[in-house]
Amino acid sequence: MNRLKRLLFVPLVCFLNSVMAQTLAPEGTWIAPSDENIQYIGRISFQNPDAPAFTYPGVQINARFEGTSLRMKAKPMSGYFMVQIDGCTPYKVSFNAPKDSIVTLATALRDEAHEVRIMYAIEGYQRLPEFRGFGLDEGRKLLPPPAMPVRKIEFIGDSMTCGYGVETTDEKEDFSDETENHYYTYAALTARALKAQHVVVARSGIGIYRNYNGPKTGNADCMPRVYDRTLFGVESEKWDFSQYTPDVVCVNLGTNDVSTDPYDKTMLENAYRDFYYTLRAKYPEAKIVFLSGCALAGARLEHIQFAMDGVVRQARLKGDTNVYRFDLSHQTGDLGYGAKWHPSLWQQEKMAGELTAYLRGLMKWF
Repeated sequence: MNRLKRLLFVPLVCFLNSVMAQTLAPEGTWIAPSDENIQYIGRISFQNPDAPAFTYPGVQINARFEGTSLRMKAKPMSGYFMVQIDGCTPYKVSFNAPKDSIVTLATALRDEAHEVRIMYAIEGYQRLPEFRGFGLDEGRKLLPPPAMPVRKIEFIGDSMTCGYGVETTDEKEDFSDETENHYYTYAALTARALKAQHVVVARSGIGIYRNYNGPKTGNADCMPRVYDRTLFGVESEKWDFSQYTPDVVCVNLGTNDVSTDPYDKTMLENAYRDFYYTLRAKYPEAKIVFLSGCALAGARLEHIQFAMDGVVRQARLKGDTNVYRFDLSHQTGDLGYGAKWHPSLWQQEKMAGELTAYLRGLMKWF
């Protein structure tokens, strides 16, 4: 497997023995997920406060803690997380053993206050991951969490937003959780560059009316049909939209709708229009930006652009001037590819640069 070498090295100046995947005894002080000093960002179900669940990539769990070490407990087979301690180089940890559920995130730290930022790296709708708490040195505690960024973005998308295949340079490689990583996507990179919170509602293969290679008449589980759910694939729990009100919503859908034949252009256009109405009802004051992804070209791209232009035009005729369209650069292969010809890490970085500059001007986030 041809992996990106730069993702495999972690500077030892930040921490020692920072990733240990064996089972550890629950010694020390254990902090429940319901602790008020744990900061959560993203669509998370707290129906069981001792095991908050999530399925979308990009969910974040942040905290400040005392002591020399930090452990994390999660449901077995929860998958991959990116971890950053004290602003040092982030690294990946896995919860992929069927029984092991406690992973050491850091040891041999200075005996002082530290900050940890954790991001769920993959799509978890098949794994149904759960966070089950932190382990600290004996007698130590969490401190008040880091300040939340004031700026807020919501990203709605498909595999490009999830980070499908971004950790490989072999375009013929099949999908795997091991090579997916939302942390390195245009969405996460843009949010960090703009010093903004970001919430992700995305799944590989999903469309605005027709999922990848779906019927011409559309799919019952396309994005608008599942958008109001807290967890993908769990119809019973609806998301409380009052929990997160973005300043700007970026919608990167449509690639899967038109990637294969046949598709219906009228249904595509109607789907964009109807989803705009849904978003505007949820977020009356937010700016809405419809993006064209990097994978399309020719007539298929033109059909997506025409549909988005129609939404913007109709919205503005009705007095809504906070609706926009922005095109991300088409990938040409000069920056390589990820798995199955998805955007490479470098393509994701290019898209992030483009979108960061655009949103900085649009939102006046200087």
